[in-house]
Amino acid sequence: MSNVHVKPSSLSTKEGGIAAWLQNYFNLQENGTSVRQEVVGGVTTFLAMVYSVFVIPGMLGQAGFDGATVFLAVCLTSAIGSMVMGFWAKLPIAVGCALSLTAFTAFDLVLGQGLSTGVALGAIFLMGAIFTLISATGVRRWILRNLPAGVAQGTGIGIGLFLFLIAANSINLVIKNPGPGLPVSLGDISSLPALLSLLGLAVIFGLERRGVPGGILLVIIALSLVGVVFDPGVQYSGVASIPSLASITGGVQHMDIMGALNLLVLPSVLALVMTAVFDATGTIRAVAAQAKQLDSEGQIINGDRALTTDSTMSMVSATLGGSPAAAYIESAAGVAAGARTGLSTVIVGLLFLLMVFFSPLAALVPSYATAPALMYVGLLMLSNVTQLNLEDRVDALSGMVCAVFIVLTCNIVTGIMIGFCSLVIGRVVSGEFQKLNFGTVAIAVSLATFYLGGWAI
Repeated sequence: MSNVHVKPSSLSTKEGGIAAWLQNYFNLQENGTSVRQEVVGGVTTFLAMVYSVFVIPGMLGQAGFDGATVFLAVCLTSAIGSMVMGFWAKLPIAVGCALSLTAFTAFDLVLGQGLSTGVALGAIFLMGAIFTLISATGVRRWILRNLPAGVAQGTGIGIGLFLFLIAANSINLVIKNPGPGLPVSLGDISSLPALLSLLGLAVIFGLERRGVPGGILLVIIALSLVGVVFDPGVQYSGVASIPSLASITGGVQHMDIMGALNLLVLPSVLALVMTAVFDATGTIRAVAAQAKQLDSEGQIINGDRALTTDSTMSMVSATLGGSPAAAYIESAAGVAAGARTGLSTVIVGLLFLLMVFFSPLAALVPSYATAPALMYVGLLMLSNVTQLNLEDRVDALSGMVCAVFIVLTCNIVTGIMIGFCSLVIGRVVSGEFQKLNFGTVAIAVSLATFYLGGWAI
């Protein structure tokens, strides 16, 4: 009888091939997931955020940016950022061009302040460089560690409400009030998008309750098919499109970093940095918690890598001719569909890479197909309410204030600022000085100064 022994791990790896490698690299079994579940989660996240490749070029196009260049920049930034986040940080958090910072770039920097598109791209590049320095030196991690429990949970609650509002507004179910009274009102609830979205949301409730794998993705596909058949606005316009060389190199040729170093432009650069620090950090923290990717101390697993990844991508995006990048809250849709590791994010990146060539197909996924997924995720994130420590009234109520103002102002940073300030003032008035630390007070003062100085976006 032979005495030759084969190592079991080596044998299993050879038999399993790429599936075994993925299992080991992403620790799928330890995270309670599988390759199939991660693929479903990744596709769901992609479908929930693919609207960005159409919305962002339209916004920047109004400010004079080249639409073809921006489209390619959004695709490549999302592809590169998501794959780096997946392979390096191993978290189910996709990266893409941020809508809030895109709006600031287009309507404040260019149309409002009259900056050229080249200087605006230079400002985005500088913002990314400063943001990366803050992340690499641990300053951003320090901010995350000094985020009070109540404000941390309140941020997740607020983002959930914000996400629901965004989805409802995208289908005109909730609209800006055209008359006197409160700022929002009910839209046309009898319209096809509103009816299909509400129906899709209810179906998701049922599928998830029954434990149907990929229920959210099934609803997105089903509603997209309904749109193709019955909605004249969803039209087939081809399969493939090849980007031109000019759109690939347009960003780096057009970017004006020296112009962005002008003393009149630097305050806008710092405003971008400050907003990105808290907006993206809060998003990463909320999605990581939803995916159960926090350690025993409540910190994000591979948090440093995640924070560095999304900060560096703004430099990449500016070089390509796009807007500032950030972690996407829509990643929570993929988490709700089962994503738990970076494998799902790699899938997102690969799909965005394909979007470079198959952009016409994305038009077949209407907003009312993804709105139910975003609404469902928003509702799930409200479960953070149960994590508030109601025995510590100051902490819990500060978290609630944070959540409410995130949705009322449609600004994550504003909610965090008011939450921090409420906590500090509440602790002082209640005599609970011993529960404050230097970091919390310093962040509260910095945020208050940022807003009172008129530098906030």
